[in-house]
Amino acid sequence: MKTLTFLAGWLLVGIGFLGIFLPLLPTTPLLLLASACFMRSSPRCRQWLLENRWCGPYLRDWEEHRGVRRSVKVVAVATVLVAVSFLWLRSGPVWIPAVASSLAAVGLYVVWRLPVISEPAVVARPAAGTARTMQLDGESTAA
Repeated sequence: MKTLTFLAGWLLVGIGFLGIFLPLLPTTPLLLLASACFMRSSPRCRQWLLENRWCGPYLRDWEEHRGVRRSVKVVAVATVLVAVSFLWLRSGPVWIPAVASSLAAVGLYVVWRLPVISEPAVVARPAAGTARTMQLDGESTAA
């Protein structure tokens, strides 16, 4: 059983990465399923997935906060709308964009319902070698 979940995890990772380039394939849910498979079969592969620079932040956001960032939602919706619009503009049988639009509508509904987590605050750091200043009752002094 462990081998089967391990293979299923890698199959889901492969299909999930295809979803990066094919907007109608749901990347994040597939990678979440892959993470669950690896949890049962290979902690090392699961750790690799969580530390991956492309998908790790999304998976960690979901595991830690059970939500996605607003920017992720915006990119997902925009990508799906552009892909479906492209299908409607090209010539061919009308049933293809109609089916794609129906699937996209379901996907957009799911994305719309995902909880939003707040974006992390950006903390500006002074450049190396520059003096910091502190504000004391309206006065600026060098620290």
